[in-house]
Amino acid sequence: MKSTVLKGSALLTALLAVSPAILAQPGPPGPPPAARRGGPPPAAQQAARFDLTGYWVSVVTEDWRWRMLTAPTGDVGSIPANAASRKEALKFDGSKYGPAWTNKIDCRAYYAGGLMRMPTRLHITWAGPDTLKIESDWGQQTRLLYFKQSDVPNAGPTPQGSSLATWQLPVQGPRGGFARGGGPVTGGRLQVVTTKLSPGWLQRNGVPYGEKAQVTEWFQLFEDSTGKVWFDVTTKVEDPQHLSSPYVTSTDFRKEPDGSKWSPHACVKM
Repeated sequence: MKSTVLKGSALLTALLAVSPAILAQPGPPGPPPAARRGGPPPAAQQAARFDLTGYWVSVVTEDWRWRMLTAPTGDVGSIPANAASRKEALKFDGSKYGPAWTNKIDCRAYYAGGLMRMPTRLHITWAGPDTLKIESDWGQQTRLLYFKQSDVPNAGPTPQGSSLATWQLPVQGPRGGFARGGGPVTGGRLQVVTTKLSPGWLQRNGVPYGEKAQVTEWFQLFEDSTGKVWFDVTTKVEDPQHLSSPYVTSTDFRKEPDGSKWSPHACVKM
């Protein structure tokens, strides 16, 4: 019995000697208070894996000919266009728009299937606790990403379609694919599935997609070696009417300090 008491006293003395700072360190974070109480999950803005809000500019480092210029009629580039798509693309009349990106562009190039590939600036804000808003200056389009299925509009088709967004778990390890700068991905990613689309263009020279198309996007945030913040969006367009296989692209946007370079420029409604 004496041995037990002595051992217990020694243990107590050792514990009391531990630095208060160490004892005060918090343990691993638990679930949100609402979840612990069995209440509703937090709103999407509160549960965000990373912050996409702010002003962003597209950085065109690949496919310059098809993104910054209007490619010749019938030039589908790397798009897996089927015979029906190629036939439709031949109807494009480039004389209406001009060859350079500064000339008039048909609004169909700015619909949800092609908007993120256009050379444009974006302004991203929260339109509500469960709705993320993406605005473009070129084309002057507005996308609404809904995190609650009940909020997704049933009407359609529309140019920007109906988009359901989901925060996904963090991605482990270095960022793969079309990495810029080599910074690790933190905070997970945002998945967006868009349906109920009006027929639009995958390129500014009229390569089409139709109402049956589905656009799936994955957004990831990263930082380059100079400290600049970027997001990459991988986009998969599936369209049984116009594509022989999914069309997958990866597009980078760099964050800007403010909206001083924001330059609204309307598209042409043809």
